[in-house]
Amino acid sequence: MAKVLIVGAGFYRHIYDLQLAGARAALEAGGHKHELVEVPGALEIPAAIAMAAETGAYDAYVALGCVIRGETYHFEIVSNESARGIMALTLDGVPIGNGILTVENEEQALVRADPAKKNKAGEAVAAALQLLELRKRFG
Repeated sequence: MAKVLIVGAGFYRHIYDLQLAGARAALEAGGHKHELVEVPGALEIPAAIAMAAETGAYDAYVALGCVIRGETYHFEIVSNESARGIMALTLDGVPIGNGILTVENEEQALVRADPAKKNKAGEAVAAALQLLELRKRFG
């Protein structure tokens, strides 16, 4: 049984709530313990995971949030930099499932967030747990 920290950005609260439900259901189905910390947006997720990883209190991490393309370059900055931060931590051996949705519109986000549809948060949980197993195997 793993202890997993969900780090979530509730900027789009209705989408995030669906993601959170999917992640929690996946963790509970596997008998894993989890805690939750929320940050303002996707850019803050890697920093929160890095801080938590320094404590050694968690086995794996799940990043949840949503970035919807708008009319400015901000979408690219948030999408790319949050992914870059998560990847840097992952390459350092931190098992993270990246469930940050990067979509063109709200409709796409809702389909991907809904646990009864694409359930990308559930997939992020599975990814985090698989990386944890690999870390144990190769560590």
